[in-house]
This record gives sequence, C-alpha cells and structure tokens, in this order.
Amino acid sequence: MSQALTENHPSAVNQLKVPADTTFHPGKKGAEELVPSRYALKIGDIDVMVVSDGVLPLPTEMMGHNADAAVRANWMADMFLPADAFDWPLNAVVVKSGDKTILVDAGLGLDPNLNLPRAGQLIQRLQAADIDLGSVTDIVLTHMHMDHVGGLVVGGIKERLRPDLRIHVAQAEVDFWENPDFTRTRMPDGFPDALRATAKRFLADYRGNLRTFKDEQEIAPGVIARRTGGHTPGHCIVRLASGNEALTFAGDAIFAVGFDQPEWFNGFEHDPEEAARVRINLLRKLAGTGELLVATHLPFPSLGRVAVAGDVFRWVPVFWDY
Repeated sequence: MSQALTENHPSAVNQLKVPADTTFHPGKKGAEELVPSRYALKIGDIDVMVVSDGVLPLPTEMMGHNADAAVRANWMADMFLPADAFDWPLNAVVVKSGDKTILVDAGLGLDPNLNLPRAGQLIQRLQAADIDLGSVTDIVLTHMHMDHVGGLVVGGIKERLRPDLRIHVAQAEVDFWENPDFTRTRMPDGFPDALRATAKRFLADYRGNLRTFKDEQEIAPGVIARRTGGHTPGHCIVRLASGNEALTFAGDAIFAVGFDQPEWFNGFEHDPEEAARVRINLLRKLAGTGELLVATHLPFPSLGRVAVAGDVFRWVPVFWDY
C-alpha cells in the first residue's frame, strides 16, 4: 500500500472527536503495526474505542461441547473455519464519558506456562494509541477469567496505574474466585490452573481498588454495568447510552457461534444452562432495540447488530466506517 494512499484515506481511528485535553490520541500508529488494531466511534457524547488484545488459538470443541461432533464440524465448515482449532478474537473497550476514562476488561497478559504469543497485546496497543495507563480512572471487569484480568498482573503495570484507580466487578464474581468450581467447564489442560492462579494474584494485588456491586452499577454518565451471571456467577455486561444511541459490550455472554446456535455450551462456561438462557435473553433484547453490540470474542472490530432469524438469531456486522 502506497504512502499516498494511506495518507489520503485515514483510518476511522483518526475520526474520533474528543476534547483537546483528552488523553486519547487514536491517530498515533504503532511502529510495528501494518493496520492499527483499534476502532473508534461515538455513542452520542460518549467516546468509544475497541482495542484488539490479539487472538487465542483454542479447539473448536470449546465452541459447543454439548453439540454432536458432526453438526459442530458442519457449522465450522459452513463458516469457512478450521475443523480442529481456530483463533478466538480478544477485544477490550476504552470509554470516555464526562471526566472518566474507563477500560472495560484488561486482556490476557502473559502467562509463562501457556504458549499464547499472539494474545496479550492490549497494553502495547493502548500505548500505540497514546492512551496513558495513568489516565484510566476506572476499570470494569466483565468477569475474572484470565483473558479479562491478566493484563493487570503483568510486571510493572500496577505501578503505571493511578493509586486511586477504581476497579468495578460484581461481588458474586469476587466471591466465586475465592474457591472456584470448574466441574462443569470443558477447558484444555492447563487452563483451569492458570485461571485460578491469575484470579488469585489479581485479588491479592488489587483488592484495595475494588468497587463491588450486587446487580447494577453506574460507572459514569450513560455507562452501566449489569450482572448477568451464567458464564461465571458474577459475569456482567456494560451498556453505553447517550442521546438516542446505545452500545452493549457483552463480554463472554455471546460468542460467534451463539447467534444461530445459542444453546451450544462454551467450554469456559461454569453454568452452561444458565449461560445459554442469559445469551438468548440478551440476543432477544438486542434484536428488539437494534443497538450496537461488541463482545470479547467476536471478530475485530466486533461491532454489529442482532436480527431475529426464525427461531434463532443473525449477526449483522456494521460496515467499517474508515
């Protein structure tokens, strides 16, 4: 791609309009990135940036371990996806509402016992977007799985965060990770131990920063975290609303397979039946409102809407506004 072409067709990230004193500088390009792994938009007066933490290679069985293997294989083939394993996207969101800069989930980080070199990119990509970690006033955790809190326990990160940082998480999630139950999950070897260790270290490092809530918490004007349960007991979603626009960050309530196979169980779900109920109810609601959806494991930039398709649902990606 020629330099003239890239200069004449700026990325969507350059179109983020924020006050002059903001810490967002999304036009700055990372030195090693061919295409910046971030996408910016506005929801009314709220500034939003979706940031990719990379991809996580996992077995396809994880997408629906209660489904017949042949049916699951046919679904993967219909989606032009590999039969045995494929890359799960990992997305986080940065939100600016009023005087608050909010990070929703913190990425995978680095676990020396797992070979995941293509994930854990969030901190570097925030830096490439010129977002200073010290400017983040609040973090919302959809839940405490490793790919959502791991970025916070990387060496040297806590020292770069402000001491009065508020970390919002459902109390049920904190309670669960004091003695987590993995009996109903279906994860590859090594993952349960890694998840336990990461959650334990996160709580040890950040307990003083926690701001827990029972069912719902307003984080900033138009930014509401709401507990859904299912995936984990304290799993929550984050809804942004301003003017007549809205966006829901669904965390792990919805996966790529969940639109037309919403009753398939994901291997990371600690209560699969409840997770399926949560997923179906959320998809129905989003189809009714027509609002934007972003989720952790939908293909970057993850923005789209939900439509009803008979007895199931249909994912309608937005056209990338670049």
